[in-house]
Amino acid sequence: MSKLKGLCIAIAVCCSASCVRSASAQKLDATVLYRQNSDSDYSALIPGYSNPDSPDCAADLANAACYNPTQATATGSTPNSISYYVTGTTLSLLLPDGKIAVVNCINKYSSKGTYILRRNCGMPLVEHVQAEFKGNVAKLEWPVGPDARKVESEKYKILAVLDKR
Repeated sequence: MSKLKGLCIAIAVCCSASCVRSASAQKLDATVLYRQNSDSDYSALIPGYSNPDSPDCAADLANAACYNPTQATATGSTPNSISYYVTGTTLSLLLPDGKIAVVNCINKYSSKGTYILRRNCGMPLVEHVQAEFKGNVAKLEWPVGPDARKVESEKYKILAVLDKR
């Protein structure tokens, strides 16, 4: 009877160890395909998924189509085009398996409620980053400086992980 109890405990320990491993964060090398940043609402462009005729409202705020986002996507929209209306910093990341992760970080303001003290989200200006995915958060790390010894990081919210086309 005690051997059976010991065997059951061993099986339970093995099962819980495999569950803990799958629940832990997954770190991947990713390539930054597209980056956008704006304090105003804009439609994020996702290479291969967005309508190529839609305006880049983060880069061209003077475009009249950017003031009415629903009208901007309705005109000339193609089937299977995907758009996300966001604020802050948005990145499209190419993952090793060919999927594209769309992540967004909203600029942080001071706890005093004033818009004077704010911190922009860190945005990698390099092509390759390390992305650690845990739940709906992606922590990005990238090298900075002339010798690339220092590393900066920022946490982004995962908007979507799109299958490769």
